[in-house]
Amino acid sequence: MKTLFDTSVLIAGIVEPHPMHIRALPWLQSAKAGKIDFVVASHTLAELYAVLATLPLKPRISPLIAWRLVHDNVETSARIVSLSSSDYKSTVKHMSELGLTGGIIYDALIVKAAQKSGVERLLTFNADDFIRLWPGGESFIYTP
Repeated sequence: MKTLFDTSVLIAGIVEPHPMHIRALPWLQSAKAGKIDFVVASHTLAELYAVLATLPLKPRISPLIAWRLVHDNVETSARIVSLSSSDYKSTVKHMSELGLTGGIIYDALIVKAAQKSGVERLLTFNADDFIRLWPGGESFIYTP
């Protein structure tokens, strides 16, 4: 099944002390093993790196280790979906039509990547945010 992973699920799957680790890890393992078609939005690579390198963990995850975690867990096994400039423009317009502002734009870009790639499932721990961005997409949005 073609499944796009939101950053929230990737972080939980990679970071063992994360409270959702046990729920996310089997999904990440299945994706890396090729049991499901593993898809991520291109900007998720940057978001994943940024979050990993700034998590308040002891010891902290260094930039080099953060890159390695992104590389080993995502880059080597996921199909990365890039958005075009017209995809960005239409997403910003859609946000304005919905009256939404702020950081939810990043979730909207993930929705656009999911739609563009024709996924059967968008995996996230922030289902409510995605449902309001993707009217009619409830059947695609899944929480582990």
